[in-house]
Amino acid sequence: MRAHPSRIVCSSLLACSLSFSALAFAQTPPQKPAPKAPSKPAAPADSPIQSPVSHHFPILIIARGNEPFWSLRLGMKGPERLDRFGYPPIILDPADTTADDSGSAWTYHAKDDATNADVAVKVSREACADTMSGANSTFKVVVQHAQIGELTGCGQSEPEKFPEFRKKNQLDMPDETDDKDKDKEKDKDKEKEKKLAVLDPITNFHPPVAVAYLEAGRVIFSRSAIKKVVAPSGTELAVSHDGKKVLYTRSDSKTGPERTIVLYDADTGHSRDLASPNVHSAFWSPDDSRIAFLKYDGKVWQVWTLPVADPEKAAPFSPQPVDSLHGWISPNTVLASDMQTAWWLSEDKPPQSTPLKDIYGDTFQIMSSDTIRPHPLNSDLLLVSAYYLNTPTGAPVDAMSLNSTFFLYEVKSHRRTLLGTPDTFARAAEWSRDGLQIFFTRGVPGKSVLATFRVFWDSTGLRSYSPGSYLVVGK
Repeated sequence: MRAHPSRIVCSSLLACSLSFSALAFAQTPPQKPAPKAPSKPAAPADSPIQSPVSHHFPILIIARGNEPFWSLRLGMKGPERLDRFGYPPIILDPADTTADDSGSAWTYHAKDDATNADVAVKVSREACADTMSGANSTFKVVVQHAQIGELTGCGQSEPEKFPEFRKKNQLDMPDETDDKDKDKEKDKDKEKEKKLAVLDPITNFHPPVAVAYLEAGRVIFSRSAIKKVVAPSGTELAVSHDGKKVLYTRSDSKTGPERTIVLYDADTGHSRDLASPNVHSAFWSPDDSRIAFLKYDGKVWQVWTLPVADPEKAAPFSPQPVDSLHGWISPNTVLASDMQTAWWLSEDKPPQSTPLKDIYGDTFQIMSSDTIRPHPLNSDLLLVSAYYLNTPTGAPVDAMSLNSTFFLYEVKSHRRTLLGTPDTFARAAEWSRDGLQIFFTRGVPGKSVLATFRVFWDSTGLRSYSPGSYLVVGK
């Protein structure tokens, strides 16, 4: 992700703008009445919608395209927001606009608010047919994003979709309460509020019904709001997709590396050991039939798998040495990493890799304790928890004087979006199953009480969620 942001229907602005004086940008001098021209026959019903020629820049346009699916809002000042299927919306900061000599094409410049990447939107007045539905539109639109690349599609005016148009034409009448609330918010960051105003509220998310987390060192499993202590201690929690089972790592030695992966079944209330002695970081496969985990062979750590119904059949998944396991990408592919490289390891094709430096950039430092979580519906989108190389001024720090946060990274475009704020110490960010929510541990270990917070993937909706830390979502 409103799970998938491309719900806008287009209609003609310029055809209706003659009846809305609020949209006029300039007044033309009075003209002598021209002789009446003979009436022209109406255009056939199936012809493209025609707009009158205007010397003003077209505005209040909704553009959209396919393969990949995307949409763009072109507001009063220029491009406001870009949506792509499977990704959070991108807020755009409008800049200058230029017109070509013919007066039938315009280029709107903007900046990606999160990455400062250049964006150019070319709108030309020419018939444009949707490549899937065949519907005709007034404008052809080409979006050039310096990181994402080129997106092509069609545009149509849809003034009623824009709050500024509705406000000027009194289509939405604010009540007295709204006015009072506005007065209370005067001291807030108005620029930030203005940017966030172009985002639609996320209302179609699904709160988790099965989660596990740590509280005072204990493993807690919560299903349908019923909480149970699964174990007096444990780490590296994972809840099955059906919300009935929990995996965790148990330490078997106070001084050595001996550890065991344990399975707790909520239906029976029983626990059983699945793998030992030098193992950890277990993850459920998409169908819950297998688990992937890390196993030490005396020299290197490697990814192994085992069938839950028959743990004795544990076997190596990949010979690639790694330091961390981050989860399943598909039924036969997992994401792992060493200290230099992120690895997509598969049972049916050669390994794929990306340098961690590309993911972390120059802002964050690489540690084996970092977590990288693929989006549950879009494997190109990664959620990364990492430490800053240079701690932001005033940010809370741990015993090593480090601050941790989380960000989104798009593998194909290399686009990185910071979600955590500098005034927070955040760790262990995890996706909800619907991919619209992010749960993370907030607080400095050893210095403050740890708790779980939630934020939407577009950085809105931040709130306290539950006590405890290192929460993971099952269902």
